[in-house]
Amino acid sequence: MNYIVSYQKPNNHYIDIEFIVDNVNSDTLNLQLPAWRPGRYELGNFAKNVQKWEAFDENGNALFSKKITKDLWEVETQGKNKVHIKYNYFANEINAGSSYLDDKQLYINGVNCFLYVPGRIDEKCELELQIPSDYTVASGLAETSKHKYICNDFHELVDCPLIASNTIQHHTYNESGVKFHLWFQGECKPNWELLETDFRKFSKVQIEAFGDFPTKEYHFLFQILTNKAYHGVEHYNSTVILLGPSYDIMNTEGFYEELLGVSCHELYHTWNVKQIRPIEMAPYNYSKENYTELGYIDEGVTTYYGDKHLFTSGVFNWDQYSKTFNQLLSRHYNNFGINNYSVSQSSFDTWLDGYVKGTPGRKTSIYIEGALIAFMTDIFILRNTNNEKSLDDVMKILYQDFAKNGKGVSDTDYKNIVEQVAETSYNEIYNNFLHGIEDYTPALKESLNYIGCDLKIEPSKNYNEANLGFTVRYENNKCIVDNIYPNSIAEENGLSINDELIAINGIKINNDLTQWSNYYRADEIALSVNRALGVIEKIKLKGTDISYFKKYTIIKTEESENFKIWSK
Repeated sequence: MNYIVSYQKPNNHYIDIEFIVDNVNSDTLNLQLPAWRPGRYELGNFAKNVQKWEAFDENGNALFSKKITKDLWEVETQGKNKVHIKYNYFANEINAGSSYLDDKQLYINGVNCFLYVPGRIDEKCELELQIPSDYTVASGLAETSKHKYICNDFHELVDCPLIASNTIQHHTYNESGVKFHLWFQGECKPNWELLETDFRKFSKVQIEAFGDFPTKEYHFLFQILTNKAYHGVEHYNSTVILLGPSYDIMNTEGFYEELLGVSCHELYHTWNVKQIRPIEMAPYNYSKENYTELGYIDEGVTTYYGDKHLFTSGVFNWDQYSKTFNQLLSRHYNNFGINNYSVSQSSFDTWLDGYVKGTPGRKTSIYIEGALIAFMTDIFILRNTNNEKSLDDVMKILYQDFAKNGKGVSDTDYKNIVEQVAETSYNEIYNNFLHGIEDYTPALKESLNYIGCDLKIEPSKNYNEANLGFTVRYENNKCIVDNIYPNSIAEENGLSINDELIAINGIKINNDLTQWSNYYRADEIALSVNRALGVIEKIKLKGTDISYFKKYTIIKTEESENFKIWSK
């Protein structure tokens, strides 16, 4: 399998791709373009970006071909042994999982744009990049000669994204026998000394947790934008991380904490998801949905350890770590889907509505609820083993006994391993939280108390949130109702999610609804509301002493030995 990538006019954003298939021994040949990309469990429909598609034999003679599904083509081979496909791909979207081309860089996530032959996905692949000679390529691909690469199979090809540019910045560090690469593309001034110091710390802690590293090298590929951006995607021996704005990236009192957070999270994925994988995704089927309930492991455990390892490695102090935990609490308690869908059900349904909010109050988050359950599971194991074992032991068993033996993990496997490590039944957490919708609060408090902490719950300081029961967001200078507390004053009086709030008591709202609602907290409030159909209505609200939206904070109440063991 040979792939050749080139382009003619980078400003048009079309990547030209040639796919050469040898040893064809059938009358027809099917060629599939992936329908989704690992790391984002929703259909991507990448075929919509293909403009031209032609098939030829080895002598350049055209072969008849037709599209038989949205992303599957069939070629009549006419007995030819070699088929040469030529097509292009529109690459004008830049995020951590997309492909992009302009006059400054060629950025490819192969799963977006590389075809494969079903049934021959495990064959070796070669890739040639016909790009400017002064371009440096950042990638985990194995280079055979300049701008030429070889892969063991299609999985490796599409799981090693690349950035090719003559402006990319590069730094390496070695930790625990592994060479790590830091690549920065875009307007940025990396502080290599600071980056290496912090990255070495959390890299070391993660390698120690699992006992070894799955690959010889690892690449952090940073796409830095001048506007606000935050996104990361895990890969076999690399990650792509999109961040911005440029001026705030290295600000230790600003966005630098986010850079550390997403980097530590994505590195943990090298073991969890890229090695430890749901049985439904071992191997990946790129042509359709790969339904699984194990998002609570894939993203939940990763989110928990991505934050915790920054703390246990000394990169984050307690205030920084507790801030990330408080964010989990806020997002958990302010998502009323927790009353309707378990985290395992929500994992299955990511394929239905992806990563947008979707229907209000329908589902939970595999990241948020998964992380809180991972914390409770960690404490559950510590408590039942006299602090001798933890969730780390569970993940290490899944890595050593399952991943290294090519076995996928099932929901039952996870439960059994937790019980094996904890030496007791896991039914309460498993039934009530992973597969149920019980209130987390009692179990969270009990877990926090075990490490000398507590859960502080107090009313929101914002009148519209605490006493009226709604929150807002601002988009394009518009004040939009973002969330409504069930059975609150706001809901009972007819306010709806996505209503645009124009004025409060006749005063135009200018990104200051909270300030005005606090100002009028003793009065009746009249909101001028622009509805979806363009009808402007007036809704009157008068608060009570009932407290709806609350603020959730973890606080350290004592210096305990359990805390020291948990945080080491």
